[in-house]
Amino acid sequence: MPGSSGHPIYIGLGSNLQHPIGQLRIALGRLESIPGSRLIRYSSLYRTRPLGPTDQPDFVNAVALLDTTLAPLVLLDALQDMERQQGRVRTGERWGPRTLDLDLLLYDDWHIESSRLRVPHPGLHLRAFVLYPLAEIAADLEVPGLGSVVRLRDVCDPLGIERLRD
Repeated sequence: MPGSSGHPIYIGLGSNLQHPIGQLRIALGRLESIPGSRLIRYSSLYRTRPLGPTDQPDFVNAVALLDTTLAPLVLLDALQDMERQQGRVRTGERWGPRTLDLDLLLYDDWHIESSRLRVPHPGLHLRAFVLYPLAEIAADLEVPGLGSVVRLRDVCDPLGIERLRD
């Protein structure tokens, strides 16, 4: 990334509780305030059906690009702190409803395997709610080990994804 001082990273944002559009707008504002990081751009908002339990509201999703000097686990801690500040309670229910979910999708072109973090994010290549907004802001992006984000998006079932108007 020209003029960059750190690493380009992509974050997936999602919410389906307590005014999801507002939750994502607050989160995007807070991303700008992470020390050592700069919000470069973010996608449109997309309405998507829930993955997993279907007896919950639809999600609103987006993807943001940040430039950061933070180490991956330090950044993960900052993201999880933001989730807590916005009322996220981790109940252990996988793919359940939430006020805010922030996923570290890609950290530069790194492969990270730890007990707390896997990058590229597992399942990224199968999730329309990640691939559509990611392709919107980074059409030329190559996902390490998986290929072009546009190609991945084009073979992914859109599952009723809907781009929201501003």
